[in-house]
Amino acid sequence: MTHPLTPGVAAGRLTTEEIEANFADLHPPLDRHEAHVAADRCYFCHDAPCITACPTDIDIPLFIRQISTGQPEAAARTIFEQNILGGMCGRVCPTETLCEQACVRELAEGKPVEIGRLQRHATDSMMARQGHPFVRAAETGRHVAVVGAGPAGLACAHRLAMKGHKVTIYEAKPKPGGLNEYGLAAYKTTDDFAAREVDWLLGIGGIEIEYGRVLGADLQLDALRESHDAVFLGIGLGAVNALGMTGDEEAANAVDFIAALRQAGDLREVPVGRNVVVIGGGMTAVDAAVQARLLGAENVTLAYRRGRDRMGASHFEQDLAASKGVRIVSNVMPVALDEGTMVLEYTAEVDGRLQGTGERLALPADQVLRAIGQMLVPLGDLDFERGKISVSGSGRTGVAGVWAGGDCTPGEDLTVVAVAEGRDAAEDIHATLMPA
Repeated sequence: MTHPLTPGVAAGRLTTEEIEANFADLHPPLDRHEAHVAADRCYFCHDAPCITACPTDIDIPLFIRQISTGQPEAAARTIFEQNILGGMCGRVCPTETLCEQACVRELAEGKPVEIGRLQRHATDSMMARQGHPFVRAAETGRHVAVVGAGPAGLACAHRLAMKGHKVTIYEAKPKPGGLNEYGLAAYKTTDDFAAREVDWLLGIGGIEIEYGRVLGADLQLDALRESHDAVFLGIGLGAVNALGMTGDEEAANAVDFIAALRQAGDLREVPVGRNVVVIGGGMTAVDAAVQARLLGAENVTLAYRRGRDRMGASHFEQDLAASKGVRIVSNVMPVALDEGTMVLEYTAEVDGRLQGTGERLALPADQVLRAIGQMLVPLGDLDFERGKISVSGSGRTGVAGVWAGGDCTPGEDLTVVAVAEGRDAAEDIHATLMPA
């Protein structure tokens, strides 16, 4: 029988009850009374800094005032006008480094208005009645291809459909949602919310999705340009960077670990090591490390090559990992994985460059997960910048009629940023196809 101390990589380390408790909603929804109390803390600032800090420019004081006056669905419309995936962003946005960090109450008291949870309260109120806040415009006769059904692609498709264009989304995976469906920690998006949100979004009409369509394989950019009036690329990042160490082939990708967990019908069936080491310092690394602990791993170590102040994961995420029993070891780089032992070397920064010190640390490791970033395979005649598709303005690429946005373009790899880029590209596509 499997138990927490079972050697190696095994499923069923915890009981069903323990798994359910571990993977409960990280930020439970506010009830009506709690939402009113939270909303009353807002100062409704003029020129509110929280709006500037939001990548999608949501009028935060307005939607909070609407909640405080008993109009959560009006608040939802305010949110959805700027961010059609506001429900997911209310759950997973790193608000602690965006709107809530900019909140004047954070500066004055160290306790900001709970903007993220209030946003979720509003959007959930509208989605609970299956209402869609927008009406599709008359058909324009234009047909746009969107490659990728992740946050950028969905946001772009919805805005284009709302303006009357026909949209076909070409998606490589069997389900839509991209990162929201496959790449986020399960405790951040419970009750199959990612799939429910996509179904709700498609209620605008005018959007079709074709699955199993891979750009560069059965889908060619030139052919898409010929058969559509415009093309938007929201393809994300597929390939995972290698660790560059001896035994690298024995390590697994953290994104695959998270995806398998998210698609599992029963989390007890997801195998996890007794001793797990995650290499990386970003949100994916934290999500993988925390979930390994929640599945029953006895020891989980997150190893990062620089200091904790340089980690991509926010202080909140780092504290969350520590609170779940994850050990964070900074200033170490992977050297070798051999026969269940992960060898790390301490690092130092010399003249701005990272190098090993010669001092080493050996950790038992049944399972090693790499989370040191992903990369994009170059495509056709597109221009690239730092390994991503180069864009200008509202997502215009160097190829006529082709726009791009989301993780495949330079910028922060955040759901809310991808939504903003997809939305803005759609506006630019519409202005190009339907000039005044």
